[in-house]
Amino acid sequence: MKFYNHKKNFLAIEDSNFCSYKNSKYVIQSAPYEYTSSYLSGSDKGPEAIIKASQFVELYDEELEQESYLLGGICTLHPMDFKNKVDAKAVKLIENETAKLIADNKFPITLGAEHTISLGCIKAVKEKTPNVHVLQIDAHSDLRSSYNDNIYSHASVMFRVQELGVPLTQIGIRAQCIEEANLIKESSHIHTFYAHEIRNNPNWADEAIASLGDNVYISIDADGFDPSIVPAVGTAEPNGMQWNETIQFLKKVIATKNIVGFDVVEIAPVKGNILTEYTMAKLVYKLIGYLTLKGI
Repeated sequence: MKFYNHKKNFLAIEDSNFCSYKNSKYVIQSAPYEYTSSYLSGSDKGPEAIIKASQFVELYDEELEQESYLLGGICTLHPMDFKNKVDAKAVKLIENETAKLIADNKFPITLGAEHTISLGCIKAVKEKTPNVHVLQIDAHSDLRSSYNDNIYSHASVMFRVQELGVPLTQIGIRAQCIEEANLIKESSHIHTFYAHEIRNNPNWADEAIASLGDNVYISIDADGFDPSIVPAVGTAEPNGMQWNETIQFLKKVIATKNIVGFDVVEIAPVKGNILTEYTMAKLVYKLIGYLTLKGI
């Protein structure tokens, strides 16, 4: 594995005691894979943009009253190389790289381009934890059996996941086709909390957590957030999740479940506007902070 020097580390951590692979519990891997984007492109630049923005995130978390990186260490790997690898081969590369981290008892955090990358991560996690449950924060269901004649499309990633027998809980969905809607209605292991329902249900967070199993993998599509706070995404949708409601929900999930990994995907950086990548960098560090409270 290749590691960055501190100038390209997440949070720009300099002390090897807290950023070397050996000493770090949390490992950030970048999967800049973009092959099936269907609206705006540029998500392959997302992982690098998040890492760069993270270097301006304060190390001290005022909510947790700690510098979270000191409680586990955060290692940043060089990006995966997808040369000549698309679809199944790309997914397999991600699966293999994630499996290496799990075998080394690391906590895998994957920064992705398109949402397809989550399939590789989840396959690796499922090999280690067969009864894993996926928590998806997203504007879109991503439950098409295929899209543009490609079963590995970003729009089909969660269809592939549920084919593995992995149950899903989806948060913030507000854009889908009728086939996806019908699949959700017919399935006993897909639990979808639509954005319009969340707005009218003060108990949505507790109900969503109740739908989850004990072991949870979290997949966060940046477009799950409202475009007013996370605008630079491939397919923005109004009426998205707000920062505080999402953070407090994830804090509760992490406190009550065994989290086995997470990813953040689908930002498409816009030159001159760092709001999206900075917010996602802050999100990653915030989740690491919550994880440290449990010693994960």
